[in-house]
Amino acid sequence: MASVLSEGQVVARYAKRELPNYQVFDERRYFTPGKDACVFEVDGLRVGLLICEDAWFDAPASQAKAAGAQVLAVINASPFHVGKGDEREQAMRLRVQATQLPLVYAHLVGGQDEVVFEGRSFALNVDGGVAARAAGFVEESLLLDVTEDNGLKFHGPVAAQGSFEADLWHALVLGVRDYVRKNGFPGALLGLSGGIDSALVLAIAVDALGADNVRAVMMPSPYTAEISWIDARDMAHRLGVRYDELSIVPEFEAFLSSLKADFEGTSLDTTEENIQARIRGTLLMALSNKFGAIVLTTGNKSEMATGYCTLYGDMAGGFAVIKDVAKTLVFKLAQWRNAHDPYGTGFQPIPERIITRPPSAELRPDQKDQDSLPPYEVLDEIVSRFMENDQSSAEIVAAGFEKVDVDKVTRLIRLNEYKRRQSPVGIRVTHRSFGKDWRYPITNKFRA
Repeated sequence: MASVLSEGQVVARYAKRELPNYQVFDERRYFTPGKDACVFEVDGLRVGLLICEDAWFDAPASQAKAAGAQVLAVINASPFHVGKGDEREQAMRLRVQATQLPLVYAHLVGGQDEVVFEGRSFALNVDGGVAARAAGFVEESLLLDVTEDNGLKFHGPVAAQGSFEADLWHALVLGVRDYVRKNGFPGALLGLSGGIDSALVLAIAVDALGADNVRAVMMPSPYTAEISWIDARDMAHRLGVRYDELSIVPEFEAFLSSLKADFEGTSLDTTEENIQARIRGTLLMALSNKFGAIVLTTGNKSEMATGYCTLYGDMAGGFAVIKDVAKTLVFKLAQWRNAHDPYGTGFQPIPERIITRPPSAELRPDQKDQDSLPPYEVLDEIVSRFMENDQSSAEIVAAGFEKVDVDKVTRLIRLNEYKRRQSPVGIRVTHRSFGKDWRYPITNKFRA
């Protein structure tokens, strides 16, 4: 419901007509759709009001024109995903073409839980051309000049659309900043391993909150490589954050001693690996409890999809920054941030070796991620096709992927829903994340 106020009085009300019930939306469960058009007058200009989803359909705009509207005004809170800006402008261009009315699109900016709204309000003239566009991911007033030279026209500044990586980076930064600040946390902390995922999250956190409000904790185990120590220290120094080293070796040895009798006669496996991750999770949560800073988890979408993460270990925390960012995109974002300086820091935040060295959880000797998973280029494409774009296993194999890889990845996605259901909320940047728009049962007896 929207109300139009003029000189302290409510002069019109409008109930949203089209209620979305897909992706992150459940509006039909809570609201009743309106039926009538809303046209109000401002200085002799008759404005037809639409809300969000209304503007993606023909009928509400057409009925506003039939009720006398000379211009369409759309108020919106449309969640961001990469490429959504172009989709919106194209959809609004269709409304303009169908009604032959110019259109003003006012869009929310900010983060709320898992969704981000990037602003970037705009206006279209009756020919469908962009007459004005605000900048993205910042609060900004967009002022338009209105003329009636050969019909109503708008004129205003036109901000450029961002690149794929730039939009993604700014969305993650905005998501972190608003989640931390709006929920009243004094700052954030995270485990810094010397690997690419935690490095990327640290860089995002510093851009979002400032170095004084971020703390990095290195927690080496018996399997932590020396270069991980060196790279973690290097990055913390570059960013100017508080950096601490807490060895987990004593705790790990204590756990193994306590379990020695029960584990007698068994060989080392993922159990011992997970103990290390859970010790780290416990230490980070203890620091969070004591000092109030929120723990940022560092797992990416590839790990969330396949369960390559430890419940109550590296999944422990309050906000999952890159939960919807695939591993291949993690590397691209790190490279982009090193090549760009959108917040004027004056340096490359991520040491080059962190980007180029093979990823490893470092929970056993000489461990590499690809020992357990297909190459990330293959894995991420299968996840995208299966989870984001609803392709079947047969369709993915037909596209040229090895059946053994497809079967393994899709099986892991199905098996690890119980982990994802217990993971922290994280920023949504694709059109389907492991959040509100992923509804999958944990218990499922069916086996392909």
